[in-house]
Amino acid sequence: MQGLQEAMAASRAEQERIQLDFAALQTRNEELCHANEELRREMRNHPGNREAEDRECFTPPREFSMSFLQFIMEAVIPPTFVGPKVTFTGMEDLEAHLTAFHMQMMLVSGFDAIRCKLFMSTLAGMAMDWFISLPDGHVTSFAQLSQLFRE
Repeated sequence: MQGLQEAMAASRAEQERIQLDFAALQTRNEELCHANEELRREMRNHPGNREAEDRECFTPPREFSMSFLQFIMEAVIPPTFVGPKVTFTGMEDLEAHLTAFHMQMMLVSGFDAIRCKLFMSTLAGMAMDWFISLPDGHVTSFAQLSQLFRE
């Protein structure tokens, strides 16, 4: 019984220490938030930064086409799904990339629309630029996307 009481007392002391540490961290966080806000205010008021900020505001965002047909875009990827572990930048062997992608997709999904959407996530650099350049609604199936990729 005495050992249990000692353990409870130690647990309470540890809990109090944790609460004090937490309160100190909250105070420090508030201080940092205020300091951050002051720095932002100073940057906004600095004459050189206003011009750069104004230019940034007028830079239009890059718009992307919707290369897939609507039914492909509406395909739902299961939330527990782990995406493919291959990446293609345009410098790798494209057949090897397609083969690796097919092998990974055989393990998780046979749905054509999901394959299309997930294939897009394996592209980077020049390959992503190529994909983005496809016309709206151009891709209708994974077989077609694979053929376009090969070309």
